[in-house]
Amino acid sequence: MKISVITAVFNDEGHIEGCIRSVLGQGYNNLEYIVVDGGSNDKTPEIVNRYSGRVVKIASSVPSGLYPALNRGIIAATGQVVGVLNSDDLYAAGDILESVARIFSDKGADCVYGDLEYVDRRDTSKVIRYWRAGECRPEKLRRGWLPPHPALFIKKDIYDKYGLFDASFRIAADYDLMLRFLLDKGIKACYLPKVLIKMRAGGMSNRSLRCLLKKSYEDFVILKKHKIRFPLLVLLNKNISKIPQFFNLREK
Repeated sequence: MKISVITAVFNDEGHIEGCIRSVLGQGYNNLEYIVVDGGSNDKTPEIVNRYSGRVVKIASSVPSGLYPALNRGIIAATGQVVGVLNSDDLYAAGDILESVARIFSDKGADCVYGDLEYVDRRDTSKVIRYWRAGECRPEKLRRGWLPPHPALFIKKDIYDKYGLFDASFRIAADYDLMLRFLLDKGIKACYLPKVLIKMRAGGMSNRSLRCLLKKSYEDFVILKKHKIRFPLLVLLNKNISKIPQFFNLREK
């Protein structure tokens, strides 16, 4: 089973090399790695080019945003399974793709997801939050639950059948996509109880009050779009449910 991993990057010279090494350091050999550069004008292109023999690079001279860049990568992907890794994130271990591929093969899943650790931006060994995803059920999705998108791997034919990210959502298109696939279409999701991703805290959706408010607005619109009852209560529950992640750190 071939796995395509996609990273969208824009002016992230401080993290992109660690991200690339995290992917290329996986023990899984049947791997395609695609980096979509949205017109970076720092040292990001130079860093990506160092790995030109092992990384497929798609360059754009005009920044178009995260989700259009990911859509370009998904369209170009030739693997049976597609995963997304943000440019400042890392795989938690060297056997992540191997573990994910095994679940796809053994369970006949349409998508596989696992747990995620939010880590300090400078010291990735310091865990700030631990997102233990748990099993996917429709009633949980209707109450605001969702799997961690960076720890989600989806079969390419699901994208081909049900569509890509809706880029009209600038911050929360991943939430829309997960509801579309998991709730509206009812694809088979399998949970891998293992930390797959180390995600640096301070991402796009919570870097400022303005971003938080925009994300909340987009979440509300998405809940209405998918005909979720009592969207304001669901949105409140979605945010409150994150609080235990700060206290429920896994034991080392």
